[in-house]
Amino acid sequence: MDASQILERRSLRRKLGRWRIFAFLFFAVALAIGWSAWMQEDGSAPTSRDHIARVSIGGVIMDDQELVERLDGIAGNDAVKGLIVSLNSPGGTTYGGEVIYKAIRRVAAKKPVVTDIRTLAASAAYMVAVGGDHIVAGETSLTGSIGVIFQYGQFKPLLDKLGVSWEEIKSAPLKAEPSPFHTPPPESLQAIRGTVMDSFDWFVTLVSERRKLSRQEALKLADGRIFTGRQAKEVKLVDALGGEAEIRDYFEAKKVAADLPIVEWTAKKETSLFGVGALARQMLGMVGLDWALDLKSFGKLSNDKMLLDGLVSVWQFDQK
Repeated sequence: MDASQILERRSLRRKLGRWRIFAFLFFAVALAIGWSAWMQEDGSAPTSRDHIARVSIGGVIMDDQELVERLDGIAGNDAVKGLIVSLNSPGGTTYGGEVIYKAIRRVAAKKPVVTDIRTLAASAAYMVAVGGDHIVAGETSLTGSIGVIFQYGQFKPLLDKLGVSWEEIKSAPLKAEPSPFHTPPPESLQAIRGTVMDSFDWFVTLVSERRKLSRQEALKLADGRIFTGRQAKEVKLVDALGGEAEIRDYFEAKKVAADLPIVEWTAKKETSLFGVGALARQMLGMVGLDWALDLKSFGKLSNDKMLLDGLVSVWQFDQK
């Protein structure tokens, strides 16, 4: 074999190698797109097979439109035969709890819903919990803390020491009250208490209706205290103690097949730049191109802020 033939063969091998790489990439992306079409948009739950959906709610509860849309998607998905709402939260804003509660009730209008209280589901998280048809908790889970709170700082003593005053010109005495820069007048505290008690009344009514308690029974439990799972079961704030086995028992009683898989419906974290799911990341990662799926994250601001607007229903403990 002469030199020209050797060079020609090497050139052919290089071209063949490039075509193999291209074919592999094409196959990987095509497979990912096909898988994504079978999966839900966020890559978390198959839409074509019967299953029980699970939604996990943790951290501080706020007005979460993505979660509401996810729950509405579950409500309208015929492949979902039941829903488990797993809770591990100290609570959050009353409005955040309200909108999630209402979204869960929309699901419950079409299919059975079980609330699974894990380590903690207090305050607004318990508000969310009563959206389920059946509440299951661990024996040592913490729940309850039924109530509403409004908090504000008071800087006037510090300003007085520094010799600084804060003056205001406002349209009415109750505008921007209570203020952290002066002692609030009695009428300001009375107005704020009115809003707190109105939300509290709504919360207590909700507990009374959903847990089939008299209003007096609900008010007795709504003094802000927390309960262990065992205590909560005794006072009818939860229905059963246990875990997945007890949840399965309830679904079976509601004619939901015992062998259905439980599938986590997660937030749309894994949706890629090309509309493919987690599999696309894995496939492209094999050839070093997974960075393309993260382009959308550049310049993104953190969503982990702990800013609670509005009235708050959250269990707080002494951290000293």
